[in-house]
Order: sequence, then structure tokens, then C-alpha cells
Amino acid sequence: MTEKILSDDFLWGVATSAYQIEGSPLSDGAGPSIWHRFSHTPGTTYHGDTGDIACDHYNRYKADVQLMKSLGFKAYRFSISWSRIFPNGKGKVNKKGIDFYDKLIDELLKANVIPFVTLYHWDLPAALQDLGGWANRDIAYWFEDYASYLFQRLGDRVKYWSTINEPWVIAFMGYMYGAHAPGIKDIFAAFSAIHNELRAHSKAVKAFREENIDGKIGITLSNTFHKPASNSQEDLSAAIIAHEFSNYPLFLDPIFKGFYPEHIKVLTNSYMPKGYEKDLDDINEPIDFVINYYSKDIVMSDKNEPLGFKNIVKPYNDELQTYSNFYTFLKRIQDVYDLKEMYFTIGGFDDDKIEADRIHDEKRIDYLKLQTDLIVRAVRDGIKLKGCFVWSLMDNFEWTYGYSKRFGIVYVDYKTQKRIIKDSGKWYSSLRGDSIEK
Repeated sequence: MTEKILSDDFLWGVATSAYQIEGSPLSDGAGPSIWHRFSHTPGTTYHGDTGDIACDHYNRYKADVQLMKSLGFKAYRFSISWSRIFPNGKGKVNKKGIDFYDKLIDELLKANVIPFVTLYHWDLPAALQDLGGWANRDIAYWFEDYASYLFQRLGDRVKYWSTINEPWVIAFMGYMYGAHAPGIKDIFAAFSAIHNELRAHSKAVKAFREENIDGKIGITLSNTFHKPASNSQEDLSAAIIAHEFSNYPLFLDPIFKGFYPEHIKVLTNSYMPKGYEKDLDDINEPIDFVINYYSKDIVMSDKNEPLGFKNIVKPYNDELQTYSNFYTFLKRIQDVYDLKEMYFTIGGFDDDKIEADRIHDEKRIDYLKLQTDLIVRAVRDGIKLKGCFVWSLMDNFEWTYGYSKRFGIVYVDYKTQKRIIKDSGKWYSSLRGDSIEK
């Protein structure tokens, strides 16, 4: 017996990002991004892989849109390359760059695929990094100008906008740990980046409102359920601090409430830019939706770490708690910030067995079944999830992993650029998400 759970307008979609699939990063007048520069620096990516060709989506976008249409996906979350539009990050517009996204959006609409546009997915124009990047206070104004131009140019057709993809990763993996572009290891720069991302985000939201766009705007966050390594008070406290440091409170508290989380404010005050408190009223600009990515790890107290804890990224057996943790996370976000609309990103999974022109990936299918079941159950229990995006549409350049990981539900032969729908792609295509076994 089945029970109708999800409405017919629930959006089952897929996601990608510009630098990871487009290729041709310097074509037609585009400027270099920090990831173009970073990936061309020896020792930064697996085997020195770069996004120079990637999936050649820049030249093959029409076929890729038809692929989405043939699979019946309702929505496509993709990002725009800032340096294609403004090669120097600001100033003169590159007409051929914006023309590409114009045509892509038109193709999506013709195929009845709803475009979800991300303004920024990690590929800052290198020219702006030379001026300090996200650690430079002026970036909020540069981002505002960039966003305003896109709202004016594309807002007649794009109804869903996300300002920044996973700002935590940008600030801390890029500016504190140095593992991602721009490869900086400076805790002060990292917290300046966090604060400036929030300033930039809110300026873009205000610009969106001023343009009177017929649409909605939000942000995309990475969230991790932090399980304490033990029941000791030290580890329990470490898990609370880790939650406020790496999850939604760090971003949604300032956006919706106008202040940073209490524990973080105390621990990180010395790292924050001087006078940051004066910006909080401007940052306090409510949004329409949040796109969440969810994972889990173990946290333990460590007094040698700057914030007093360390993460242990390894699997742990908590199958009985999985739904409870997932539901609690989304329920808190929904209730604390009075959100009427949320979307969920299912993370990538590496599992391919190639047989002629078939790609078998049973483990990925099992993973997708688990994740989509969590989504349907959460909606049944009152969570206002309106759509889901699988990462990712196709295999692509996976940042520091290069091409060593294949997270797509469509296989890409990088030598020929042939696309082969994996078994998981066929399974996800058949999913309509409107029922669940009772």
C-alpha cells in the first residue's frame, strides 16, 4: 500500500557548479579564477588535474540539457562563473560570458527544467584575490555589483537564486586550512572571510529585493551532525561548539537574528575583524529559503586546537538515530528561523563498475534510496522541504580530488566526453517521490 506524501510540484533535481563542469575557463574573454590558478599550482590537486576541459559543458550545454530532460529532472542547480561575467571581478562586462548563461537558461526553460542559480560556488575572480579576496572588506560591494547585474540580466527568467554555496568551506578550507583555493593558512583571514561573506550575501539579498524580482533568494549551507566522542562534559561541550562553529547557527543567526552564536562570539572574538559588530544590523536580512547539505562526524575536546575541539571524520554506526538526527536538524532550522521553504542536497557517492556501455553502481543506489527515504519521511512529519538536488548530474572535476572521484549519476568518459547514464541515474529518473511504502 502506498500513501501520497509529496506534492506534484516537489522538485527532484540535480546539481553542478561552473568550474567543475564547464571547461574552457579562459575562453571568449573570461578571466582566471582562484581555482584555475590553484589547480595549476603543483601539488594542489590529484595528479595535477585542472578544470581546463572538465565535462566541456561550455560547448556541450545543449546536449546536457536534453539529457536532463530525457531523465525527467524538474530542476537544475548550477552556478555562474563570476570571472566569465567580469573578467577582472568588476568593471567591464564580458558579453560572451553572459551570453553563455543566457542561452543555457533558455535551453533549460524550453526543456521544462527550472533553473536554480548559485551566484558564487568557490571560483572567485583571481583579480579580486590579488586585492585580498574574501578577506577584503570591499568584496561585499564587488559582490553586490555582480549580483545586481545578474538580477537585472537574468531575473526575468530565473526565479530561484542562492547567493553563496557553503560559505564555511570557502572561509575555512580556503583561508584557514589552505586545502582549497586560494590556499591561505591564516585564522584571522578566515574569520574576516566569514564576516565578509555574510555582508556580501545580505547586500545581494537587498539588491534582489530592490529589483522587485518575481522570485526567491536564499543561501546554501553545509551542515554536519557532530556526535560527541564520549559522554564526558568536555566532549559534550566540544560538540556544542562544533555545531555553532560549522553549522547553520554561524550563518543563520546573523542573517535572521542579527548576532553571532554565543559560544562562537566568545571563542572567536579575537579573530574577528575590528568593529564587526557595527555590520550586524545590515547583515540581518531574512531570506526565503535555505539549501542544506548534511553529513556527520565525531567530535572530541582538544585544548591544542584554536577552538578547543577536533573532528574525527569516520563512519559510525547510528542507523537507529539517522532519521532522528536528520529530522531534528531540519526541524530546528525550520522552527528557529521560521522558514517556510527548504531544499536538500544529497552528497556525492563514489561507486562505479564499468561493463561495456553499462555503469553499475548498486551502493550509490542504496545511498540515494536511504537519502530520499529520509526526505519523504521528513516531509510526512511536517518538514517544509520543497525539493532535492543530487550531487551531481555527472562526473566532474572534484576540486582537490581532481578526476579520481566520480560522484555523478551520469558517467563521463573524459577522453571522448561521451555521457553514459549510470544505473543510479536510471533509478533516480524513475523516482517521482510522491509515495512511500507504509
